[in-house]
Amino acid sequence: MNPLTHALAAAVAAPGAKLLTELEDLYKDLHRHPELSMQEHRTAKIVADAMQDLGYEVTRNVGVTGAVCVMKNGSGPIVMLRADMDALPMAENTGLPYASTVTARDADGSEVGVAHSCGHDMHVTWMIGAARILSANRAAWRGTLMIVFQPGEETAEGASCMVRDWGKGRFPKPDVILGQHVMVGPAGTVSYRPGVTLSAGDSLKIKLFGRGSHGSQPQTSIDPVIMAAATALRLQTIVSREIAPSEPAVLTIGALQAGTKENIIPDDATIKLNMRTFSEDTREYMLKSIRRICCAECDASGAERAPEFTTINSYPLTENDLAATQKVAEAFGHQFGGNASLAPGPASASEDFSVFGRSWGVPYVFWFVGSTDPAVYARAKREKTVNRIPSNHSPKFAPQIHPTLETGLQAMLTAASAWLCSPAGESGSESRSASAQSSSPRPAAPPRRRAAAARRRSPRR
Repeated sequence: MNPLTHALAAAVAAPGAKLLTELEDLYKDLHRHPELSMQEHRTAKIVADAMQDLGYEVTRNVGVTGAVCVMKNGSGPIVMLRADMDALPMAENTGLPYASTVTARDADGSEVGVAHSCGHDMHVTWMIGAARILSANRAAWRGTLMIVFQPGEETAEGASCMVRDWGKGRFPKPDVILGQHVMVGPAGTVSYRPGVTLSAGDSLKIKLFGRGSHGSQPQTSIDPVIMAAATALRLQTIVSREIAPSEPAVLTIGALQAGTKENIIPDDATIKLNMRTFSEDTREYMLKSIRRICCAECDASGAERAPEFTTINSYPLTENDLAATQKVAEAFGHQFGGNASLAPGPASASEDFSVFGRSWGVPYVFWFVGSTDPAVYARAKREKTVNRIPSNHSPKFAPQIHPTLETGLQAMLTAASAWLCSPAGESGSESRSASAQSSSPRPAAPPRRRAAAARRRSPRR
């Protein structure tokens, strides 16, 4: 471990009771006051004001409500740390004394409950804590620290909005980008994975056009309800009959909407679906198959108009850089010992974190922090009931504040220190050069079930 890391070690190992109390208060405040995607005005002001007071150069309203906070501290690598700020359009049901009772109008104008049921309030709290410790220990590190508070992760808007608003030369280009997420798992633990870590996610709305009529005269109609039902069934065969069993993929139809009354055949029907994939080839194949099946079913029904496809949101693969992940893993091993582990496989959740790295050609690493009472998790594992623990996006999701708060704070500081506390002369260029080789897209096997391809493809779960 190099000398600069030693200087930060005490602050990382024991953040201090006063700091932890203040961070816990901040977390509870953010939890009580969640804000919907791209509406995070209160949260953005809190973080921007706090960062400005710590001596960071703060640029507000980047990508609508995002904040970019820069601290230059001598020559060295440029390290970007990212936290997302938005909450979900759902009511909380945790029973916590600091539970959210907030309601707000969503993008469609509907009144909805709002809750931090994904844990972004914890992400913001971790980042403020890391920013405070790094600001107070400037003699212990060298380089440029860029802390980004991102809006709109839940709608896949925020990272793209910030990238579009970044501007040439407005901010330094990072050498590495680091991020983390609170998840179900024993509190006090962290897990990471090189390569594909989170799935790509695509949500589509498909409108099918028929011809309405009276329910007693179906011969005068082109029934979009039958059309939609047949389409929904056929779409499920993409995964079951067109994708190799060794290639994980999910296609879920979450909404099928048509008509208003039992004796009226409507003019149209709408399908809303979501798909998760773990390779670009499989993703592209499934998107083409969805279009093929929808168009074919409409044609089979005699529809006089082709279906209309609208992308609701789209998340790219999160594919951790191999060299950078190894660097983080080694740092985690020093800090957490056996409480840092390799994740057994990629998760089917999706994130827009990788938009930054993909847009700029910069290596990135994303990892997970457990938040479940260790005794509760151990019992659930023994009883094979882990899936019953309220997870992210559940109205009952409630991270155990301690030691989750300390662990996430330590994880972010430890990972950042792997670059900021590097020996003199080492920068991100070496990591970036290695990443160009280690994370270059590998040819994926064709998604159809071919025996030879299936043998070549290594399982991802």
